[in-house]
Amino acid sequence: MNTRLNHGLGMALLAGSLILPVAAHAGRSCQARPPTTQSVELGLALAEKTLASLNASGERVVLLARAGQDLSRYGLRYSHFGLAWQVADGQGGNTWHVLHKLNGCGTAEAALYRQGLGEFFLDDPWRFEAAWLAPTPQVQARLLALLQDSRRAISLNHRPYSIVSYAWGRKYQQSNQWAIETLAAALEPGVTSREKAQAWLQFRGYEPTTLHLGPLTRLGGRLTAANIAFDDHPNDKRFADRIETVTVDSVFAWLARAQLSRPGKAPTLVGP
Repeated sequence: MNTRLNHGLGMALLAGSLILPVAAHAGRSCQARPPTTQSVELGLALAEKTLASLNASGERVVLLARAGQDLSRYGLRYSHFGLAWQVADGQGGNTWHVLHKLNGCGTAEAALYRQGLGEFFLDDPWRFEAAWLAPTPQVQARLLALLQDSRRAISLNHRPYSIVSYAWGRKYQQSNQWAIETLAAALEPGVTSREKAQAWLQFRGYEPTTLHLGPLTRLGGRLTAANIAFDDHPNDKRFADRIETVTVDSVFAWLARAQLSRPGKAPTLVGP
């Protein structure tokens, strides 16, 4: 897997490297439109507030979410999350990088990106709001070790992509699915494949979100977008309009339930 530096805006807030660069999006609608001055300003302001919130927290690794799409009809608040960790900025301070998976706009494949907070929030979100959840110190330590090892960090990435990929399937892999499977690999040394990651997640009680999507909705999505597929879902669930997929909200709830996040701590919200 090739890696090259993404110099971007050359700012510490935006510094990061890009893995398999493509025009990409995740957790948002795929529409080709240039960013406006207002959206750039709002995105950078959110990145700055998130940076301040993270630095003040004393945490080293968090799960960082954004609201790229309006999913309120499904009772969901956030659409996409990545694994964020603190790094020295080379000037005596700290900044944060985010490793996450992005779908190539208009394609059925996705790639991994390592970005700064500015880039993470310059993706034309539905709502300029972030949320982060801190795992326990033990989980953070294991995640940090994985994130600092490029080979391990990318080992479970699977390029074929569907935004509604089956949580327990391996034909496709959406962005949140990659992140939770990678979390499993960090926490369990024996997890060396997606199959083993999913088995561990089931053993630890993870429950995906069930979206109720009728046949016309499924057909329309499949015919109009390369990044939407339903053929990996079991027939008995698919034809009962039950689409089980990995969502931010379900991951946050599971971390608390499995006692893998800090006890009694709800996700920290960062607004515009």
